[in-house]
Amino acid sequence: MALISAFPTFAPTPWRSGVEVARRLFLVAEPYPIARLRPLQSNAIAAARVFCILGIIYVHAWTGRTTLFLIQNSDTAQGLFRWLLVETIGRSSVPLLGVISGWLVAESALRRNYRQFMTGKARTILAPMLLWNALSVVFVCGAAWLGWLSAPMPDDIGWVIDEILSYASFNVINVQNTFLRDLFMCMAVAPLLVRLQSRWLAILGGAVAIWIVAGLWCPLFLRPQIPLFFLLGILARRHGIAEQVEAMPFSYAALPFAVMAPVKLAISIWGFEFTQDNMELVAAADTVTRVAAALLAWRTAIAIARHPFMALFARIEPYTFFLFCSHMILIWLGGQTLGRFSGPLGAPAYPLFLLIQPALAMIAAIALGQLLLQTAPGVAKLLSGGRLRAIPLVRPSLATTSA
Repeated sequence: MALISAFPTFAPTPWRSGVEVARRLFLVAEPYPIARLRPLQSNAIAAARVFCILGIIYVHAWTGRTTLFLIQNSDTAQGLFRWLLVETIGRSSVPLLGVISGWLVAESALRRNYRQFMTGKARTILAPMLLWNALSVVFVCGAAWLGWLSAPMPDDIGWVIDEILSYASFNVINVQNTFLRDLFMCMAVAPLLVRLQSRWLAILGGAVAIWIVAGLWCPLFLRPQIPLFFLLGILARRHGIAEQVEAMPFSYAALPFAVMAPVKLAISIWGFEFTQDNMELVAAADTVTRVAAALLAWRTAIAIARHPFMALFARIEPYTFFLFCSHMILIWLGGQTLGRFSGPLGAPAYPLFLLIQPALAMIAAIALGQLLLQTAPGVAKLLSGGRLRAIPLVRPSLATTSA
């Protein structure tokens, strides 16, 4: 209650009365009882981060083709294969990352004052985002300026500033960091959100869902799906949804996605004109598919956490944030080089290259992270938000997860 109750005692009585009414109307009288993070859940979160971030790479994977070519060749064998990976693995990965962030912050935002909380988020989210965005401009635009690859070039200083700060539009080069930008905006209001009554969180979630379906534009959040799943994560933590999914048969968790995924896949492949004429319907179907994907992805993470294979996920999980931030630079710089051997989408060897791009990016990120840890540990700490600091190659299988 500190956010609202800490008003000066000399405030006028009507003002204090209004604040008290607002506090009782919107805020919980006592914090919701939050179950402690269990080892199984900690492992599941680590596993989810690994396969979700690896899956995102399929969305951004090098194709060697223009957007128009990809649309026109969506129904070819390789086009279908690419869309299958993008829709079932790639775009289905992002929702769970948002849910996990909200799920973790439901506890951590209650334990810290606002200054401590936001200082930590600036260090672990905002600073890496800004640094990696700046590096993407330097390396990718620099390589394009030298004629080494084909990539966007700055039109003016405003483009460079927006590409680094992501304050008004989507990133052109480091496209994935829109997630970090919007996640930081969620964190800025998280100490208030975790103190709201659940009914108001549900109302906010409904308003964001309407925002998504209506296709409204507001630079406060570039991708409103991110605050939607952040809110769902807070609600899930309060009401034990994660535990209910843990106990759910795998087939039950998979059923909603099995129903929605073919619809979303068909729209992506054959529904370009349909999408243009039915934006709201497509946005609604996409949102429902993402909710179903988050459900299935969490149940999959639980299954991995219970399997001996979890040991491998625990070893590479510390590098996943580093991979998330760096993979577009790796794809811009390495995709065109390695693509000369496989050929672009449509070449006989391209499907194999597409399939292994997440693994190649993971190997490169681990190698780069290890190099920085050995030669410039301070830089490694900054670029990873502290996640690579003093992390050995081998980790215990039971990880400790923080918000």
